[in-house]
Amino acid sequence: MESDLYDRLDWQLLHALETDARAPFSRIAEVLGVSDQTVARRYRRLITDMGVRVVGVRDAARLGHDSWMLRLRCTPDAADPLARALARRPDTAWIGLTSGGTEVVCTTRARSKGEQEELLLGRLPRTPAVAEIRAHQLLHRFYGGPSGWLAKSRSLTGEQVAALRGPVPDEPREPRSSAVLTAEDEPLVAALERDGRATFAELQRATGRSESAVRRRLDQLLASGALFIDVTFNQGVFGYELRAILWITAAPAALDSVGRALATHPEVAFASATAGHCNLVAVIVCSDTASVYRYLSEGVGRLDGVQHVECAPVLRTVKQLTYEERRRP
Repeated sequence: MESDLYDRLDWQLLHALETDARAPFSRIAEVLGVSDQTVARRYRRLITDMGVRVVGVRDAARLGHDSWMLRLRCTPDAADPLARALARRPDTAWIGLTSGGTEVVCTTRARSKGEQEELLLGRLPRTPAVAEIRAHQLLHRFYGGPSGWLAKSRSLTGEQVAALRGPVPDEPREPRSSAVLTAEDEPLVAALERDGRATFAELQRATGRSESAVRRRLDQLLASGALFIDVTFNQGVFGYELRAILWITAAPAALDSVGRALATHPEVAFASATAGHCNLVAVIVCSDTASVYRYLSEGVGRLDGVQHVECAPVLRTVKQLTYEERRRP
């Protein structure tokens, strides 16, 4: 888990942020057994050198919004411009280049049927560079979303995780049906999408609401699951150089058991049942090609009910929740 530039404390800090991204540095420092200044200094370095971003994320599954994973086959010269154009859209969440640079894989998070149809039936079919579109509706999430890949590193002990999360109430603070975002919530959510650790004073200025109202509403959104705070970073600096997408076909009777098994595998960062030519999709994170092979043969390959697996290594991640346009030389 360590590298020449980053050590176990960096990994623990990332895991702490994934556990409670808005926890004060003082509480994180107490849990990790270091000073507040050390946590603050490490956090700033991770942002500057590692591209760490803490961002608010609308949970489409909890909000009842449809999510899709699109496979767009195109010519190699068109793949990068297409991926960057899609990355600028607010209704895309993750975009990567696969299949030797001839395929763009894109996840969408449309907030309405109109947005979804505009992309699937309007914009993409009229794009000359796109030779084929495969659209996979995500039906049931087995792992991902608020359940982050960093938790599988076990960098923090169960006691440390519990200390960061605080006491868990006997009943959910908010019923699942309360997972809803209103027009009044938009300024708050937009501010958190820019910076998931924005202070309450900053959120107050962004929303024009009192600090107590902002605190109360943010607690409600987090408790209901309508919103969660996520951490994005470059796994490659810790030695996890390879990411791949697995398109899996399982026997219908084994769909749920295979999906649940995938969720427990340390390599799996995301797993969902899906509509389309396959019925499961998973994103795996590995250290090298040999690790990918071992996982295919000894991990997913040994699950009862798996009939077919297509592995598409990700050449480059273009968008991971957020996107900042970079000038190209």
